[in-house]
Amino acid sequence: MSNSATSTAPVTRDAAAIGSVVITILIWASAFPAIRAGLASFGPIELGALRFAIAGVPAALYLLITRPGWPKGGEVWRILTGGIFFVALYTVLLNIGEQTVSAGPASFIINVNPIITAIFAMLLLNETFGRWAWVGTAVSFAGIGLIAFGEGEGLSLNMGALFIFGAALCNTVTTIAQKPLFKTHKPVTVAAWNIVIGTLILMPAMPSALAQIPAASNEAIFSVIYLGIGPSMIAYATYSIMLSKFPASRASNFLYSVPPISTLLGFLWLGEVPGLLAILGGLMALAGVVMVNIAK
Repeated sequence: MSNSATSTAPVTRDAAAIGSVVITILIWASAFPAIRAGLASFGPIELGALRFAIAGVPAALYLLITRPGWPKGGEVWRILTGGIFFVALYTVLLNIGEQTVSAGPASFIINVNPIITAIFAMLLLNETFGRWAWVGTAVSFAGIGLIAFGEGEGLSLNMGALFIFGAALCNTVTTIAQKPLFKTHKPVTVAAWNIVIGTLILMPAMPSALAQIPAASNEAIFSVIYLGIGPSMIAYATYSIMLSKFPASRASNFLYSVPPISTLLGFLWLGEVPGLLAILGGLMALAGVVMVNIAK
């Protein structure tokens, strides 16, 4: 077996690939503190409905303007998987989990996703993930663990943790199911379908969400708007570009860069001060990502 994370297709390192990685990591890192801020005034399902209502309008307009055509018969379930699992279920499960699990432990639990994705990518997509790639993944995952324990609260496996683990599985299912779509569909088109379908599923919560707006704080309203534009509309598109440019196992592994940056943003935005263990964990998480991507 090769000692690198590769697939049957060559890995592209063009400007679009690198840019999609950077944008996705930066924006999704900011999503964790933004969600916590939004949950101060909105329910978990209502927060999801509002953020994707904001993202759903431009996504629908994109599909109407570009007219990419309907997915073919064998592709329909893959498209539906993105809307159901990666938008609706992922968002609701993560929001519910973050009500009782703080940002560090949440990032630790959600980041079982790259490990599970690598395993299924090897089994179902014929990707390879070599020894040094697994070592790098282990270093990153250990670093995320230090971030979690570095908050001083430890890692409590309550019901919130199970909801977050469910969100991680939703991400894995979508990554594996939708990877083949990028052979025939543009990444932004796939992302737009995901957002539109997920938005429609969350729509029944909109009346309750709108009723919560008058009592919401300005920070919570700003968080909803930001979540709709940044982590929903932009980052879902750039993650699709990532997935089209890199093997599924490597694309998901890049997400180990999210928790260290999320911890930093949590300090800047919410005043959550990381301990020395969290700082060391962040460095380890980033080092592991580098190891995976320079493995030969």
